[in-house]
Amino acid sequence: MTATLVRPAPEVVAERAREIHTALTGDPEIGRLETAVSQYTSDWDDFYGYPVIIEYDAVADAPGLFTEAIRAMAIKSAVWDLTGGDEQASELPLSVPVDTMTHAMMAQFSLLTRMMQRHSIQFVHMTDMEQGAAAWDHGDYTHQVYRAAFGPTNDRYWIGADETERRRTVLDGVYGGIGVTERGKRVSIPLGVGDSTS
Repeated sequence: MTATLVRPAPEVVAERAREIHTALTGDPEIGRLETAVSQYTSDWDDFYGYPVIIEYDAVADAPGLFTEAIRAMAIKSAVWDLTGGDEQASELPLSVPVDTMTHAMMAQFSLLTRMMQRHSIQFVHMTDMEQGAAAWDHGDYTHQVYRAAFGPTNDRYWIGADETERRRTVLDGVYGGIGVTERGKRVSIPLGVGDSTS
C-alpha cells in the first residue's frame, strides 16, 4: 500500500517559498554559488539533462538555469518547513534541466551548508525518492506553487513530461550511434589502449 502524500495548499507554500527565495538571493555568497555551478562545463557528464534544451549552451544557459534552480529549491524547502520536515512530500518533481542544475548546486556542499545555517532552511534533494516518481509536468503541484510564487515558468527550461521524453528519444538515436546507450548508463566508445606507464 502506498501512502498518500499530503502537501500544503500551493498558495501557502508559495508565500513561504518567496521568503526563502528572498533570503537566498540576498545571501552574501549567492554570487559565489552561481559562479561555482556555472563552471560545470567539461567535468560534469550529462547526456539527458541539459541536452533536452534546444540548442543548449552551457555558458549562455547557466544564468537562466540557476535562476530556475534557486526558485525550485526555495519551493522544496518551503514544503519541508510547512510539513515539519517531510522529506517525501518535499521531494517535488522538477523539469529535467532544472533538476540537473540543482545537482550542480548540491555539489557545492560547504557553501550550501553555510547558506542553510545562515537562513535556518533545509535544502531537499534525494535521488532515491525520484525513482519511479511522476515526472514534472504542466499543471502539477510544483507548477501550481511556482506560478503562485514566481509567475509563469520559463518554457525553455520547464519542459513537460511528454516533450521531455520525445527529446530524450531523439537523443537515444544520436547517442546510440556513438556507443552511448541505456540513457547514458552504458558507454562503449573505443578509446584504445594508451601507455599506462607514463
